[in-house]
Amino acid sequence: MTFNPGRRSSFKKMILGGAAVGSLASFESKQEASFQLKGNINHGVCAWSMRPLSLEELCQNIKSVGVGAIDLIGPNNWETLKKYDIHCSMCNGAEIGIPDGFNDPKFHDQLEKNYTEVIPLVAKAGYQNIIAFSGNRRGMDDETGLKNCEIGIKKILGLAEKHGVTITMELLNSRVDHKDYMCDKSAWGIELCKRISSDNFKLLFDIYHMQIDEGDIIRTIRNNHQYFGHYHTAGNPGRNDLDDKQEIYYPPIMQAIVDSGFKGYVSHEFIPKGEDKIAALGHAVQVCDV
Repeated sequence: MTFNPGRRSSFKKMILGGAAVGSLASFESKQEASFQLKGNINHGVCAWSMRPLSLEELCQNIKSVGVGAIDLIGPNNWETLKKYDIHCSMCNGAEIGIPDGFNDPKFHDQLEKNYTEVIPLVAKAGYQNIIAFSGNRRGMDDETGLKNCEIGIKKILGLAEKHGVTITMELLNSRVDHKDYMCDKSAWGIELCKRISSDNFKLLFDIYHMQIDEGDIIRTIRNNHQYFGHYHTAGNPGRNDLDDKQEIYYPPIMQAIVDSGFKGYVSHEFIPKGEDKIAALGHAVQVCDV
């Protein structure tokens, strides 16, 4: 995969506070040399975090910085992705919302209906992953939440297996961004994976969120990568650029992902501080190129 900076001359104007791996000057010199990506990481991006860029604008520009997929797009917008030959690396459109998930039986009927409708569409479109959420605790203990999630997900698991679609529950922090969310620790999510015991149910390991709630990212990936079907990045604190103003050092984390044999997508879900969103995305791709 070749990174072609010629289409984005604004890289020279990046206001990122420095690069996370070396200086901004060295980053620019890599651009000028037509930086060659190693191709070990399949890069995606979450559309919402690149606002105000429209989905069309994202599709027109992301390939120029080594990104070939977009996360969290539903059936109504897949045609835009196909128009530009952009993959949907994580589909949505079946979930009710982050607080209202599989841990509460009162949502099971609606969730079963939604996923039963959307899973065949995901497969027909040529995609493999669909997002899911545990829901908020609302006073519920861990064991009850595990039992309820297992019951709810198994109602749609057979359909997912039939269509080759992976239901992917996201790990989110409950300290800062998603107060009271239940699937906020990798151990809880891994236990759910063990109980469901299917290759068509995995976790979305969000590095930003897990850095906040538990840390020890590399060891967790090395020991439990078989349960992780997708990854997200962002700088912490602030969910901003992957620069030297935040605490996560991404290259060895990406190396742990590569070493695990992972062939899926690592999608960038940070909110760029500067105006040039595509330049910031290109920088993140280079930081994570191992």
